[in-house]
Amino acid sequence: MASSAYRNGTLHKGGAAKPISAATFKSSSFKSRLHPSQSLGSAVRRSSPASFGAASSGNDGVPGRVRVAIRLRPRNAEELVADADFADCVELQPELKRLKLRKNNWDSDTYEFDEVLTEFASQKRVYEVVAKPVVESVLDGYNGTVMAYGQTGTGKTFTLGRLGEEDTSSRGIMVRSMEDILADVSLETDSVSVSYLQLYMETIQDLLDPANDNISIAEDPKTGDVSLPGATLVQIRNQQSFMELLRLGEAHRIAANTKLNAESSRSHAILMIHVKRSVIGTEETLSNEIDNCSHLVKPSKPLVRKSKLVIVDLAGSERVHKSGSEGHMLEEAKSINLSLSALGKCINALAENSAHVPVRDSKLTRLLRDSFGGTARTSLIVTIGPSPRHRGETASTILFGQRAMKVENMLKIKEEFDYKSLSRKLEIQLDKLIAENERQRKKFDDEVERMNLEAQNRISEVERNFADALEKEKLKCQMEYMESVKQLEEKMLLNQRKQESNGFIGDRYNGEGPIVGEEIAEVRKLLQNEIHLRKTAEEELNKLKSKLGQYMQSGTCEDTEISRILEDEVNQKKKLEEEILILRSQLLQLNFEADQMRRCLDRGGSGNAFTGQDRHSQYNDSRNGQKAPINTLYEQVGLQKILSLLDSEDANARIHAVKVVANLASEEANQEKIVEAGGLSSLLMLLRTYEDEIVRRVAAGAIANLAMNEANQELIMSQGGISLLSITAADAEDPQTLRMVAGAIANLCGNDKLQMKLKSEGGIRALLGMVRCGHPDVLSQVARGIANFAKCESRASTQGKKTGRSLLIEDGVLPWIVQNANNEAPPIRRHIELALCHLAQHEVNVNDMISGGALWELIRISRNCSREDIRSLARRTLSSSPIFRAEMRRLRIEF
Repeated sequence: MASSAYRNGTLHKGGAAKPISAATFKSSSFKSRLHPSQSLGSAVRRSSPASFGAASSGNDGVPGRVRVAIRLRPRNAEELVADADFADCVELQPELKRLKLRKNNWDSDTYEFDEVLTEFASQKRVYEVVAKPVVESVLDGYNGTVMAYGQTGTGKTFTLGRLGEEDTSSRGIMVRSMEDILADVSLETDSVSVSYLQLYMETIQDLLDPANDNISIAEDPKTGDVSLPGATLVQIRNQQSFMELLRLGEAHRIAANTKLNAESSRSHAILMIHVKRSVIGTEETLSNEIDNCSHLVKPSKPLVRKSKLVIVDLAGSERVHKSGSEGHMLEEAKSINLSLSALGKCINALAENSAHVPVRDSKLTRLLRDSFGGTARTSLIVTIGPSPRHRGETASTILFGQRAMKVENMLKIKEEFDYKSLSRKLEIQLDKLIAENERQRKKFDDEVERMNLEAQNRISEVERNFADALEKEKLKCQMEYMESVKQLEEKMLLNQRKQESNGFIGDRYNGEGPIVGEEIAEVRKLLQNEIHLRKTAEEELNKLKSKLGQYMQSGTCEDTEISRILEDEVNQKKKLEEEILILRSQLLQLNFEADQMRRCLDRGGSGNAFTGQDRHSQYNDSRNGQKAPINTLYEQVGLQKILSLLDSEDANARIHAVKVVANLASEEANQEKIVEAGGLSSLLMLLRTYEDEIVRRVAAGAIANLAMNEANQELIMSQGGISLLSITAADAEDPQTLRMVAGAIANLCGNDKLQMKLKSEGGIRALLGMVRCGHPDVLSQVARGIANFAKCESRASTQGKKTGRSLLIEDGVLPWIVQNANNEAPPIRRHIELALCHLAQHEVNVNDMISGGALWELIRISRNCSREDIRSLARRTLSSSPIFRAEMRRLRIEF
């Protein structure tokens, strides 16, 4: 089983590469910032007449080269069939940030880019590598541009404009950029607005308002900034509203069906995101020249940073004889190619430091004048396809990216003093203070009223208590006086009766004289007691009067305390009024200074700026040397020396050695030598003894390459290779390691002689266990291994060598096959459809497949499969099985 390349790893077959044609550049920092306190007036302005973009007003710039990344699209269904016998025209080396463009089977050209993204690169990685640094620069106040360039049908719109409504992991750069912007800005102080346009047939049209189909371009004569005053500008408050705008714009964008792309964009789409952020500057302290001890401190002045992110989805370049464009589509293709040609001429002129840049040849170049050679941070992603039929277009795209890497921009922040915001804040603060003063005054009045009412209530209560006590005491004295008088009257009547009962008044008068004298003395005593009681009552009355006077005095003290509180509140009110007057004076002073600054700027105009010619050095030196190819290294060092390094104690040496062995193993000519020299045993020993993830991944890849040869497959099984691969599959978590292991086991599953041993040593269960990863590349290899195993079983059953149930069904693979039979990924779906057809060809498996739901998938495959050979195989399988036909009759399924 020979093969020129291993699809799970890197591409190996090809001639010696030529010297690298692109220079190696270092990226400028995205994070250089202007200090917030630096004013616009003090900054130096400079421009370059040879630059694509005009100089921006404001501050000194930061150099920043255009960063270029290249992305390879995976083969589509048409290329899988048409180019099945041909290798890809490009070979990617992402770890070295290189790609090789094949001229023929023995010669290729090598190019370097800032990033090289394989066909397996996720949308998240593409965004983080290409667009996220630009978005961060936009949030810091710089302008930014993200642009996609490439042949039609190579994935530009997928990379930039994919909405990801069904699968969030497929979201494009537009959606992810807005997510990061909304997460970083504060919508209370900042603003985000969006315009969505298309350049169709040299006419700028509004995708958010289709009636606005001829927007003019306006240029600032002083700064050269380009704007579109007629475009719809929508404020963005949340991600949902932005997604609705993107859906609306995509619905209005013009597309057509060509031979190269079913939905070919016929216009350049331009998304403009305007970000306005508020920044607080530092305070300024002015010293008095007369008295050094006194200082005048001015409040901090807010700054406004205005930045713009432009995301450009260019229409794909195409050749008419390949795309088949006719009539109006031919005119569209001419317009697209003319605008792309104008863009290429501008980039060539900038890369060569030409004195003239033909910016006005196209509206596209006028819109992008700030992106190339201007003041914006620019990232370019060029997309290519793997098909060797389009090698010419791929080479042209690569050269465009190489030239763009030579363009230098001068990044600048655009800041303005926000006097209006400061005035508005002071007015708000003044209104708050006035409202607070009114609330305090109302609170003070309410408190005074409450205290007055409380004092009046207390005085009334004291008066009532005093009157009640006086009345009670008066009644008590009157009752005691009346009781005493009554007792005296009773005694006098008793004495009179005693005197009348005596017969001898005269005698008794003389004899009882002392008794009457005693009674008179007793009456006098009683009178004295009454007088004493009266004096006591008067003293009590005087005491009550004194208490009343004390209560009255206490009421006077409380009135004094209330008066003092009132005075304090009045003083506080005066202080608040003084603070209001001070704030009003500051507001008037700031308005006066703003008017003066505005008049100075109006008088100064552009006279303060000066123009000059800046020349930015280019990295024109290219590398003279190149790392020797793997085959040359093998001839110079020797295989034994390379294999001996696999046991080295130096981890780096061991990793490099296993990588070299893996590259050598990809070529059939080297495989026999590696096995004879003990390389296979050494690779298996690495899997057994080392836990380093890189070592295990590369070793598994090398074993997978060796396992493509039938002779090596039996050696791998005899040396316990399947057990080691199963253990590695159970322990590993890295998707790339699992992909290599699954690829190795999938190659072993294609050998008829190893079926029982694969099952007994856990190979099938290891394949099924790796689906936990969920990575599409891993699932594709798992599906390929199951398809290979099912094909071998079907062949053995046809030849009469196997009679029992499928080993796959015994190990529980059928539920996973049915669940993923309609998987969205074409490679996974194709392998599983083949596996189902092969399993169904053996009559022993039919009942299990019916109970497991596989019949419905076979019917779907026979009707809807995209490949004619698989549809035909499914039809033959269903029609040849009596059990399947009986079940379909029972279910009333017409076939």
